[in-house]
Amino acid sequence: MKKGKIEPAAENPYELLDLKVTKVEKWAAGVPAVMAAFSDLLEEKVPVRGTRALFKMNQAGGFDCPSCAWPDPDDERSPLGEYCENGAKALAEEATTKKVTAEFFKNNSVYDLAQLDDFKIGRIGRLTEPMYMPKNGTHYQPISWSDAFKKIAACLNALEIPDEAAFYTSGRTSNEASFLYQLFAKEFGTNNMPDCSNMCHETSGTALLPTIGIGKGTVKLNDFYDTDVIVIIGQNPGTNAPRMMSALEKGKKNGAKIIAINPLPEAGLMGFHNPQQISGVIGSGVKLADLYLPVKINGDMALLKAIELLLLDFEKKSPNEVFNHAFIKEKTVGYNAFIKQFEDYKLEDLAEASGVPLSAIYNAAQMLAFKKRIIVCWGMGLTQQPNGVDMIREIVNLLLLKGSIGKPGAGVCPVRGHSNVQGNRTMMINERPSDVQLDRIQEVFGFKPPRKHGYNVVRAIKAMQEDKVKVLFCMGGNFLSATPDTTYTARALRKLNLTVCVSTKLNRGHLVHGQEALILPTLSRSDIDMVNGEQQFISTENSMGVVQSSKGMLKPVSDKLMNETQIVCRMAMATLGTRSVINWQRYHDSYDAVRDDIEKCIPGFENYNARVRQKEGFYLPNAARDGQFITKGFGDRAPFTLTTIPDDGLAPDEYMMATTRTHDQFNTTIYGLDDRYRGIKNGRRVVFMNQIDIDKAGFKAGDRVDLFNYDDGIERIAPLFIIVSYPIPEKNTITYFPETNVLVSVNNVVRESNMPASKYVKIKIKKHDPKIYERMDQL
Repeated sequence: MKKGKIEPAAENPYELLDLKVTKVEKWAAGVPAVMAAFSDLLEEKVPVRGTRALFKMNQAGGFDCPSCAWPDPDDERSPLGEYCENGAKALAEEATTKKVTAEFFKNNSVYDLAQLDDFKIGRIGRLTEPMYMPKNGTHYQPISWSDAFKKIAACLNALEIPDEAAFYTSGRTSNEASFLYQLFAKEFGTNNMPDCSNMCHETSGTALLPTIGIGKGTVKLNDFYDTDVIVIIGQNPGTNAPRMMSALEKGKKNGAKIIAINPLPEAGLMGFHNPQQISGVIGSGVKLADLYLPVKINGDMALLKAIELLLLDFEKKSPNEVFNHAFIKEKTVGYNAFIKQFEDYKLEDLAEASGVPLSAIYNAAQMLAFKKRIIVCWGMGLTQQPNGVDMIREIVNLLLLKGSIGKPGAGVCPVRGHSNVQGNRTMMINERPSDVQLDRIQEVFGFKPPRKHGYNVVRAIKAMQEDKVKVLFCMGGNFLSATPDTTYTARALRKLNLTVCVSTKLNRGHLVHGQEALILPTLSRSDIDMVNGEQQFISTENSMGVVQSSKGMLKPVSDKLMNETQIVCRMAMATLGTRSVINWQRYHDSYDAVRDDIEKCIPGFENYNARVRQKEGFYLPNAARDGQFITKGFGDRAPFTLTTIPDDGLAPDEYMMATTRTHDQFNTTIYGLDDRYRGIKNGRRVVFMNQIDIDKAGFKAGDRVDLFNYDDGIERIAPLFIIVSYPIPEKNTITYFPETNVLVSVNNVVRESNMPASKYVKIKIKKHDPKIYERMDQL
């Protein structure tokens, strides 16, 4: 299809393939998942190499999956494999022997590569040597490691102030590399440490820390096996954390009930065919959700308050049987004010605002009323709403009423995304470090770390646009594709003096760069990591606070790769030189040395080197899990929080859009062009709509349309999408990211956490205009 002169790196290419819409699945996993898992190994031509690695992934003594952060069992792990379909796909991309060499870059300009879609870019292969883009260059060219570090040092030391640099972190980065990374940034003189938490679960930590005293979940994996009710809200385990379904299955068999709350009836919420059991292969599998509540986008708050109002009614009829008044009296504050607010609410109004039938809400309240062991899980369906912090606080309110935090089989469970995103934050990857943390750094290392808060992701993008940040160093990730307001962000990145990306594979983030750019190829989780002739291991922290070792077992595809820990040390030595008070060479030569000093700085890591070598790793302290709420301003009590119902009004021609991932995707990594469970094959540029909305607008399924957003008085355009009819609440739409990140204003953020509100985007949908590209060229 002919298009204008749009810079192709600003968003994905505008091409529609032979899209097919098939049936929507009602269950997840099973034999199709097994076949899909191994098909990628075959496609990457590593069936033997990859299969060997699969049986070591998530096993004691093996390596941690580079995909999601769902925990491994504390006891025995499955001999058939502790991995899921997407974990196997992630491993296939690491294990591939396809290489992206200097010769490849010589033959392919950045402009030519940007014409490819993200799927094709990711499938080119593993990066093999450092590459450099000179000013006004068109092609990356090889550079030695030594010269690369000299280039970084020269650019950093030329800055007027340290705060003109920002250091981004992805969730793949190990504890050891993360600790050194933040240590270098602080000694360099800045707290500008945007990270992937700023785009996924910053909202969770912001809500939980002041209410229960810790910004993490309070449950262990075993709690899922012995509980009464599991509530899954704004999260799709079948795609985002497939191994979670095994835990849900076990809980169901032990008597737990499951309530699923989501705008879409996702297959992973409805049913599960466990491929490791006969019943999951040839039987009917397990029905997961006992109750599905089809909430409107951002109708969750109204739904939660409706449930609480019904629980209050049940409590009045059965005093002391619904609410845990002993717990409320001993462990909480603010109960009376919290209860008084319900005098102003009407159940019918709340039901209407939520989009869920009143009868279904009543059933949910009835399932919760006389149960005490309740787990509530959530994902980015909540955290990326503008009122996401309040909604998570409302979840805490509900659990406090029931006394369902700090006891076995009960608590909060934010389901984290990338495999060490929680560990990064524990290692002080944080643009707002606490005074306690900074005091400890100063005491242990003898320099004065900066006290001024730094930039998170959204503020860093704005600072780049305003010329306040001039160097961006990315430790992993795909910054452009992960962030909002794609065109705005791309323009900001291109203003930088230097961008540096530490990566395993090529991605779109390498194709939108500063005036100069470096790509530094690093080892993957599954690669053997040799330092001074001795194989090293790293450590990570999963969603439930377990720190464990991870040791690769595959021969690296190139002898020019460098591990992340040594990359940080080499950068520090080149940049800081003799003015550093830290022995970076010591860390460069030994991960044990890094862990020794982590132990000195971060509570819970006592005897780190010994305990991380234990088969099962070790749990970090979690006072709230033990029933102790150490909260600022409330002593040892958890406060009830007063929240409000949002006004989600839409103009007659507006729709609410939420972005999501396909089943063939993990974060910004595209494994394929199918979304098997939702019935989409060979395409990603689709917009899911309710059939009533399609009819009212005069469209029909299969029509080509353009999507528009007008936040901040700016016209943002995502052209050429295909309408797909889907069971979704009226006036709601779903699209895939990163294709529609271009519609998410950099100013559309979650209150308090300042995360992009990518699940709450007002759009207009118009028939596709072939001249739209010319119009976009003029923006």
